[in-house]
Amino acid sequence: MSTAQQTEPASGPVSGPAPGAGRPLALRLIARPEVGVFLGALAVMVFFLVAAPSLRQGDSMATVLYQCSTIGLMALPVALLMIGGEFDLSSGVAVITSALTASMLSYQLTVNVWTGVLVSLVLSLAIGAFNGWMVVRTGLPSFLVTLGTFLILQGVNLAVTKLVTGNVATDDISDMDGFGQAKAVFASSVGIGGVQVKITVFYWLAFAALATWVLLRTRYGNWIFAVGGSKESARAVGVRVDFTKITLFMLVSFGAWFVGMHNLFAFNTVQSGEGVGQELIYIAAAVIGGCLLTGGAGSAIGPVFGAFMFGMVNQGIVFAGWNPDWFKAFLGVMLLGAVLINLWVQRTATRR
Repeated sequence: MSTAQQTEPASGPVSGPAPGAGRPLALRLIARPEVGVFLGALAVMVFFLVAAPSLRQGDSMATVLYQCSTIGLMALPVALLMIGGEFDLSSGVAVITSALTASMLSYQLTVNVWTGVLVSLVLSLAIGAFNGWMVVRTGLPSFLVTLGTFLILQGVNLAVTKLVTGNVATDDISDMDGFGQAKAVFASSVGIGGVQVKITVFYWLAFAALATWVLLRTRYGNWIFAVGGSKESARAVGVRVDFTKITLFMLVSFGAWFVGMHNLFAFNTVQSGEGVGQELIYIAAAVIGGCLLTGGAGSAIGPVFGAFMFGMVNQGIVFAGWNPDWFKAFLGVMLLGAVLINLWVQRTATRR
């Protein structure tokens, strides 16, 4: 029997078919978290299309999808980490750390921006590896470990930027060698039917498809579910628990690097104090998408719809002409509703 086959019993309540497979098809479909969040996203979209007629235009919808993609690109790896039973509270400021590193290194040393991009990637992966190593070696909750990393990165981002540039923002790098090529990779737009769609939208959907394949079709995907369900049981059947957890943290750091590069090459400069609070948005999108806070269950498709709901609400409020202060209230209602729905789904899925 292969390792992937062995680990399946240890994977906990994955988002596959419910144990009560003899129940009506409609009930089994509703019990899948992806279906619930899809219906919720559809309802939110219809609501704002009615409330804000200008949102029906192609350019407006492209703006919504762009907002969704910048959240979704980080919500995906955060969701995989949550399925593996861990959290990363440093993901928001890690995005800014990667952008600051690439920008300041390129500008201050007057080198090709691709040098800064690659150094930033190495640093980002090192931060993720450190988070994962600390969690598996010390046994401390990832909440505490990454909270410490969050505070360190927040302070370093501001202090180093002021020390190097004398300001709270980096210098404009748009006239440096390699900027045009990097912008084409990370921050360009693609014309579709006369509408300019940001390339991040296509990256977002492609990464979601890749993550779905990894979760459902690979041994590593089985390991993610297994360590999130019960790491001791997973270790007993040969799952590489430490390797899985560390690489999941590194995957979050890779996502932070990717989004950081987009921010840098889309706006040419970076504010060192940004990113604080974004980690909660990423986690909330994953939770709304059906990832249980206890780990061991979830999907890559659910967070796509979760991010879509966030982006639609964020931009829908603007296009409807409402007070944007209501945005956080909407998010709170959606998050609380998602947690209650996930609880119901979990109970339904385990009911014989």
